[in-house]
Amino acid sequence: MDSSGALKKPTVLIVDNERLNVHLLQAMLKKGGFATLPAYSGVEAREIAKAEKPDIILLDIVMPGENGFQTCEKLKQDPDTTEIPIIFISSMGDVDTKVKGLSIGAVDYITKPFEIAEVQTRIRLHLRLSMAHQALVREQAEKLRRLHAAQQAILVRPEDIPEARFAVSYLSVQEAGADFYDVATIGEGITAYFVADISGHDLGASYLSSMLKALFSQNASPMYTPLETLRIMNTVLASVLPPEMYGTACYLHLNRQQASMTYLSAGHPPGIRVRSGEASLLDAQGDVLGGFETAYFEPVTMKVDPGERIYLFTDGLIEGFGANMMHRAEGVDILCSHCVNASGMALAEAVPWIMSQVASKNAQDDLLLLGLEV
Repeated sequence: MDSSGALKKPTVLIVDNERLNVHLLQAMLKKGGFATLPAYSGVEAREIAKAEKPDIILLDIVMPGENGFQTCEKLKQDPDTTEIPIIFISSMGDVDTKVKGLSIGAVDYITKPFEIAEVQTRIRLHLRLSMAHQALVREQAEKLRRLHAAQQAILVRPEDIPEARFAVSYLSVQEAGADFYDVATIGEGITAYFVADISGHDLGASYLSSMLKALFSQNASPMYTPLETLRIMNTVLASVLPPEMYGTACYLHLNRQQASMTYLSAGHPPGIRVRSGEASLLDAQGDVLGGFETAYFEPVTMKVDPGERIYLFTDGLIEGFGANMMHRAEGVDILCSHCVNASGMALAEAVPWIMSQVASKNAQDDLLLLGLEV
């Protein structure tokens, strides 16, 4: 609808170097209730299409300079016009020409001389198909936005548990991400931190976030040791996940009263420990999460000092992408150096700053960095 509430007329861009043909089609289509835009060359057609966003394009093939095939290819290469349906309308009716037209992105082909009733019928058909496609895209996008909102709602925020003294930065490559974190207070001065990376980046991986949230909340408790917590989570996941899906994870159990921590890894990149201006790795052995019914995890327990920081992250931060692809060891070294350089910043400033230093602009994987302070 337009601003007055009336239904908007579908707009047809008519492209032909023969002005008589354009005027004839304009007159006939206007009688059928369509709005029209004229163009007399391929270059002019592309400029109008980019500026006016017509609902559909009628495109002649034989034109001087840029022919219809070239115009179609350029329209399909431009993000602003690639979704506009194109119908070729030409005197060239051989099979090879029709096949070429359809193969480069046109949705239909009408041979001259044509009947206006046929032209109108073809236009209406492809307008309906285009509208249905756009509605499907909008529906899927809305579902992803709702899923993203639901996913974000279950992620705990630093202000929700101030005693946990953590900060987090999370960038997902899709509306719904496959990385996950959670933080829980499980006793006086005792906090549990959990970071996971689920295989795949589809909706199934994202739905798994709510499952991980429930499992962690139920089992990160005084009733279980950190090792028992991770084993229970693994057993449940192994029983419900399809064979091709698994996760890597790390679990940090911090007891501030006793100045000690226990760290476990389920096939996950090592955590980074920063104290006295130096970085070291929390490297623990363990199987992936949910890959085996009986998994092996090796807890590492150590003393901690007040003020030191621990950084937990997912592998997108240490692998790089495209021309910036690097070995994990190199990525860990770079991340360690930034964690050390951020030592003078408040934790809430340090975590997003570190993320900005290592996050790739063309990331193909989710990026998650969680920092905590003893």
